[in-house]
Amino acid sequence: MKFVDEATIKVQAGKGGNGCMSFRREKYIPKGGPDGGDGGDGGSVFLVAAEGLNTLIDFRFTRNFRAENGEQGRGSDCTGAGGEDLVMQVPVGTTVLCEETGDVLGDLTELGQRLKVAQGGFHGLGNARFKSSINRAPRQTSPGSEGELREIKLELKVLADVGLLGLPNAGKSTFIRAVSAARPKVANYPFTTLVPNLGVVGMSGDKSFVVADIPGLIEGASEGAGLGIRFLKHLTRTRLLLHLVDMMPYDGTTPGENTLVIEQELAKFSPTLADGDRWLVLNKTDLMPEEEVEQACKNLVESINWQGPVFIISAISAQGTKALCAAIMDYIDGHRDRESIDPTLAVALEERRQQIQAEARERIEGLAEARRLARRGGEQIEGAEFDEEFEDEDDDDNDVEVVYAE
Repeated sequence: MKFVDEATIKVQAGKGGNGCMSFRREKYIPKGGPDGGDGGDGGSVFLVAAEGLNTLIDFRFTRNFRAENGEQGRGSDCTGAGGEDLVMQVPVGTTVLCEETGDVLGDLTELGQRLKVAQGGFHGLGNARFKSSINRAPRQTSPGSEGELREIKLELKVLADVGLLGLPNAGKSTFIRAVSAARPKVANYPFTTLVPNLGVVGMSGDKSFVVADIPGLIEGASEGAGLGIRFLKHLTRTRLLLHLVDMMPYDGTTPGENTLVIEQELAKFSPTLADGDRWLVLNKTDLMPEEEVEQACKNLVESINWQGPVFIISAISAQGTKALCAAIMDYIDGHRDRESIDPTLAVALEERRQQIQAEARERIEGLAEARRLARRGGEQIEGAEFDEEFEDEDDDDNDVEVVYAE
């Protein structure tokens, strides 16, 4: 399955049918009067969130979509048939934006949710509509209006309860392999993971949650370095972030320094996202002497003044992962229960998500504009070393894995 998380398409609603000019002509009825019917309305274009889709690949090769035109009116007061609406299926989690203005047209976050993206043209009027006491034989009709034409951008963001955050080689893919049936590539070099991976963690009974493993971030990711900004956006809908830290860095850095790097990049990308719930997960403790683990973790927490929950695990041996997953499930269940009792909490959560997405979109669009200006002037943007494939459409074609574990 190819993973395409962005697509730009053109949608054209159908034109309304023209009104008809006609007069009733029957034997013995020489002046039957006007009987021209109205045209039919043009079809509109809708997007609907469908089950079983996790990619926008269908919009990669077909980019122009048009709904049916309405039929013209006919004599004998016959109204033209309306054009059929065009309904296109998209994955749950698709955000729809107007390419021209950048405005968000809608967010399809629930199965079956529909969004009208182009309004069909309205029907024209037949001459029978213009009949009056002083105009008994009107020869006036009106044409149908044109359907709405729009260029829209579709953005698919991973819908996950939990997002994994960390530097390359921090053990995110190993963690997702340990807790779910997902099998992302794991190796002892940075940037092994190049595309987002989803893992569904099954707990007792019918309880489960979804974990999103995004490629590792580097310093400057919020400025476009390493394409990190493209993957940061997949964290905008998560309820909880797990910040994985390698307790035995291979490059001679300290865990504290690496933790602060990610915190700074997250805050630059979206302050609202950085202020949300985030747990510190200290990984690869199996590489340390057992008697030094507790003190080393304590020193790290104190050095960065961490105030949130802390978990000590070894993902490769699944040590501590069961307790972490149980805590995540309790966290998610607790929030869902409170939201079901108090609807204002769900509204507040949605407002927070929209704020995060607005900040992320502003950041991405600002960097894209800076890059265009720099290219035009032949200048280099300091701190924004964009990859040449940042805007390359083929860069979106990658594998994404969605698997379930009992």
